[in-house]
Amino acid sequence: MTVFNLPDVGEGLTEADIASWKVAVGDTVEVNQVFVEIETAKSLVELPSPFAGVVTALHAAEGETVLVDNPLITIDQEGNKPAPTGTPEPAEALATAAPVASEEPGPLVGSGPTADSSVRRARTNRPAPSAAPTARPAVRASAIADTISRRAASLGSAVTREVDRAKPAMASFMDRVLAKPPVRRLAKDLGIDINDVVGTGTQGEITREDVNSYQAQREAEHAAAPTYWAHGQLADARVDRTAVRGVRKATAKAMVDSAFSAPHVSIFVDVDASRTMEYVARLKKSRDFEGIKVSPLLVLARAVIWAAARNPSVNASWVETPDGAEIHQKRFMNLGIAAATPRGLLVPNIKDAQNLNMKELAIALNELASTARAGKTSPEDMRGGTLSITNIGVLGIDTGTPIINPGEVAIVAFGTIRQKPWVVDGEVVPRWITTLGGSFDHRVVDGDLSARFMADVASILQEPAMLLD
Repeated sequence: MTVFNLPDVGEGLTEADIASWKVAVGDTVEVNQVFVEIETAKSLVELPSPFAGVVTALHAAEGETVLVDNPLITIDQEGNKPAPTGTPEPAEALATAAPVASEEPGPLVGSGPTADSSVRRARTNRPAPSAAPTARPAVRASAIADTISRRAASLGSAVTREVDRAKPAMASFMDRVLAKPPVRRLAKDLGIDINDVVGTGTQGEITREDVNSYQAQREAEHAAAPTYWAHGQLADARVDRTAVRGVRKATAKAMVDSAFSAPHVSIFVDVDASRTMEYVARLKKSRDFEGIKVSPLLVLARAVIWAAARNPSVNASWVETPDGAEIHQKRFMNLGIAAATPRGLLVPNIKDAQNLNMKELAIALNELASTARAGKTSPEDMRGGTLSITNIGVLGIDTGTPIINPGEVAIVAFGTIRQKPWVVDGEVVPRWITTLGGSFDHRVVDGDLSARFMADVASILQEPAMLLD
């Protein structure tokens, strides 16, 4: 018998919750077969089995918390089936209890409805892990396109040019979610962003039933609203209690630590973003950006990177050492993008964002969004952020006072962009206006520096052509 203990899958992980078991007692597992999905303080992580054999014990039920280095699963590498006993393991006992299901993946902030993170669908018998449906094709289009390019190179420069010219369209086609035209039309008629729907087809495609199920969930949420307060009249239903675990627990601790350890100072600036809107419209029509989602957030991200190079103290951290405090100023930008998911607030980051051109940054933002929607943000994507953006504008919010992500000293809130009357050359004209809000750790960033940084960000939104200088 070999006992596999919960490993530390992230820096400083002390515990994890069992999100879902992919095997049961008596199942045969192979080396590297995923046997459990755990929820850490940062993300959902699938653990592969380091051993082959027969599962003889699961040491925690779904929803339970397991400490690092505590037993997780026992595998008989000799392949002996476990003898039946009168006392089931926790996971076996759970099978006879009220069903619990996996969480639905959620969109980024404001991009669509999200399920309550404390509500799970009824669990059904899962297929074997190898047959489990996936939300997106497993093979990345960019990898396939690069392989084709390398092979085309051996056929001559003319062929290579034609392949390179076709790559954006090919990547666009292959990276699309799988759905038949009638299903896409149904989603469009219902006002559903098909990218937010999880496909359950045999090849991961989105079916009509998936779209109808998503719509039913939205309708149920809306229908429940009028009777929500009425349930409070019942003596046993006046308070809903939810255990604080996983991302919510980590977020709560991080926000308290940040709010009461870093002295926040916040400033706001209104910006005429009309040129940004024009620039985004041109990018959407450009062949170079064919198949790539482009939004004003892309310009803001580029503006933040540009402005941080001019005001590098905003891209730093305050570090306490045995010899006293130090300010660590970073010569790289791991740009964090705050994302709301059913599991809570996540802030994955784009590594070395300063090295990406506009197109590469757009692709990185899209990949970050799709990964967050699928609930598959990795611990690595959550580590090492240096400065963050929170896009509250997609919810129609003008601005806010964001709390700095722990380990950083600055965060920028991007408000909604709407047409407002604006004075231009002495005349009142309609312009696209947004409000930026910035919070800074006053131990590192003085008021003058924070103002100059925000002014630099605003200048790019007012005139994106400055990025070409």
